Amino acid sequence: MLIRKIAAAVFAILALGGVQAVTAAPATAAPRILYYDASQAQEFKAVVDQGAQIWNNSVTNVRLLPVTSGRTPNIRIYADNGWPRTYSSSLGNGYWYMGRQAVNQGYNPPRISAHEFGHILGLPDRRTGLCADLMSGSSAPVSCTNANPNATEARTVNNNFASAAMAVPSKVYAWQ
Repeated sequence: MLIRKIAAAVFAILALGGVQAVTAAPATAAPRILYYDASQAQEFKAVVDQGAQIWNNSVTNVRLLPVTSGRTPNIRIYADNGWPRTYSSSLGNGYWYMGRQAVNQGYNPPRISAHEFGHILGLPDRRTGLCADLMSGSSAPVSCTNANPNATEARTVNNNFASAAMAVPSKVYAWQ
């Protein structure tokens, strides 16, 4: 108890003298950077960038950035006439397709992009039918334009990237 009183007095004297005493904050790890290549996403390149930005605004432990010269991308994005689908080789690595069939049927392109990035970030499909659930995918109505992950989805991604030891097996995800 006496030590606490002495410490408080020392801090008070230092503060009066203009000295700031700082306590150490716990160290936070830098987010893991994942590079994506949207050069083959054709007319969907801007939508791919939008999907990456949605995740960057929603989570703190991982960042999705366009690949820079000399780097190998973790993620490649393509466009084709089929349904959107993702082929994940491991957590944060793989490729996905921005399928025109879903877009032509009226599904929201930014939602599709954010959803497919969600698979690369370790999230499975959750066929809840709810627009509030990004990973509900095509089970949500075509009118759904919500492209943001809900709190549980964002927390899961943050947890997935909280440790390098976390491993997610490779999977294939396809809109049906």
